Amino acid sequence: MRRSRYSGRSAASPTAPAPAARTASPLSLALLGAGVFLLVLAPLLAWYVTPRAAVTPVDVDVTTVFTGTGSYFDAGALTTRDGQRITVTRHVLGDVAASGRSGRAVWDVSTTVDTPRTLPLADPRRSFQWTTGRWVTERRSNAPVHCCGEYPTRFDGDAYLKFPFALEKKTYRWWDDTLGAAVPLRFAGTVRLPGITGYRFTGTVPATRTGTRQVPGRLVGRPGQGQIQAEEWYANTGISLVAEERTGRIVDASIAPVKTLRAPGARRDAVVLLRVRQLAFTPATRRAQTALARADRDKLTLAGRTLPVAAAAAGGVLAVAGGVLVARGRRSGGRFSAA
Repeated sequence: MRRSRYSGRSAASPTAPAPAARTASPLSLALLGAGVFLLVLAPLLAWYVTPRAAVTPVDVDVTTVFTGTGSYFDAGALTTRDGQRITVTRHVLGDVAASGRSGRAVWDVSTTVDTPRTLPLADPRRSFQWTTGRWVTERRSNAPVHCCGEYPTRFDGDAYLKFPFALEKKTYRWWDDTLGAAVPLRFAGTVRLPGITGYRFTGTVPATRTGTRQVPGRLVGRPGQGQIQAEEWYANTGISLVAEERTGRIVDASIAPVKTLRAPGARRDAVVLLRVRQLAFTPATRRAQTALARADRDKLTLAGRTLPVAAAAAGGVLAVAGGVLVARGRRSGGRFSAA
C-alpha cells in the first residue's frame, strides 16, 4: 500500500499577497504640525501677547514745543510786556535703569518757559521759568506710582504726559503740574489727523491760589509796606488735548495759562506774571507726535490683529493640507513569504 507524504506547499494554497501598508510622509506631518502650532499661536498673540505689548515705553527721549502770543512780567523793568511770543519746551527722558529695577515707567521731565529775550539762551536756568520733575506710572494702567524718587509732589489722576491705552469717550482726570492737582477733562469729540483717529478732551481751571511770593508792596498796590508775601494765582481758560485712541499718546495740545499776583486777601489781580490766550503745539511737534502715535498703534495692531489673523489663516490652510496628506498616506507594496 503506497503512502503519500506532505512534502511542501499545498497546490491549493498559493502564496497570499501582503496587504498594502499606509504610512504618513514627513512632509504631511510637518504641514500638520505647523498648522496646529499656528492655530494655537493665533489666540495666544491676541489674548496674551497684545495686553503685554500695550505698556508705556521707558526708553523715551521726546521734546515737545508750545508757542503762543501773550504777556509776561519783566522783573528787571518791573512791568508787564504785552504782545510777546511765549515758548514752552518740555523734554521727557526715560530713566531706563530705574524703570528696569522697579518695573514702572520712570520719566524725568524738564519744562522751560521762554520769552524772546531768554529763548536764545542755552542754559535753562536763565529761562523765564524752569521746572523739573520725576514722574512714575504703572506701565499698563497709567496709574501714578509713588516711588523711585518721584518729585516734587505726589501727583494724581488718570492722564499725565499721556492718556491710558484704549481710550474711552469719558471724562479723565489730567494732572496739571502748575495747579498741583488733577483737572477733569471731558470727551469733546473725535478728531481725524493724518493716518490716525484722536479723541479730544477739554477742560478749564478756575482762578486758584497756588502759593505766595515775596515782592515789594508797591508792586501789588501796597506802597506803604516793604516786602510782603503776595498771593500767586493760577487759571487755565482753555485746555484742549487730542490723544490717539489706542495708545493714549497726545498728538495735539493747547492751553491758555494765566498766572497773576494779588495783595494778601485781595480779590483782584494786581500783576500779570504770564497770560497766553493759546499756547499750542508747533506744527513740527504735532507731526512728530502723530508719527510716534502711528508707530505705536501699528505695533499694537500687528501683535493684536494682523499676526493673529494671519497665523489663524495660515494655520488653517496648513492643518487641512497636512491632514489630507496624512489621511491619504503613501502606499507602498510588499511581499509575504513563509518558509
